[in-house]
Amino acid sequence: MPSPTPRTRIRRLPELALYEKAALYSIIDSAYVCHISFYDGESSHVIPTACWRDGDRLYVHGSNGGRLIRQLTSAKEAAVAITHLDGLVLAKSAFNHAMNYRSAIIYGRFNAVNDEAEKRRLMDVFMRLIAPGREGDARPGSAKEFAATTILGIALDETAAKVRTGGPIDDESDLDLPIWAGVLPMVTLPQTPIAASTSIGAEPVYVRQWKAS
Repeated sequence: MPSPTPRTRIRRLPELALYEKAALYSIIDSAYVCHISFYDGESSHVIPTACWRDGDRLYVHGSNGGRLIRQLTSAKEAAVAITHLDGLVLAKSAFNHAMNYRSAIIYGRFNAVNDEAEKRRLMDVFMRLIAPGREGDARPGSAKEFAATTILGIALDETAAKVRTGGPIDDESDLDLPIWAGVLPMVTLPQTPIAASTSIGAEPVYVRQWKAS
């Protein structure tokens, strides 16, 4: 298990900390969006963007002229956050209420992917995250589209994950209060696919599987 750094060592509720790569990868691979924070020299910013993992790196992409891409390619330090909310925890005391969640933080610097073949491979990985098999159905990006797009990767070397599960933890003096306590679970569920008016052809397997799920 990697040792935490001064930035990744969790001090508030350290018993919820996870530093194993497997736990981090699970949280990342369940996400479609991350939030990236950085300081541009004048003020701090947090920008949400699509993300995906390949091996031991997290990737994002965007227009060459976008502020996020311009700032991250200037070798600035950044922090990336991913959070999944799994439930609201209702305790008998207002101050003992909590949330069940899975969260991850990544620190470091992003680097641009310059190899054209690698950029195309990584975009296929991103397409598979959206819908496995979509990378073979959708029109591949043109040379012009790839030239206008930057793919950035950050190493998953300085990271921490934090996970809370289970029910409320009430004070001993509150246990006999006649108040309901428990968890209100929350999940993200697939909904019925909605075909565009320009859609042509039969539903691909990944759409049918999405509908079935």
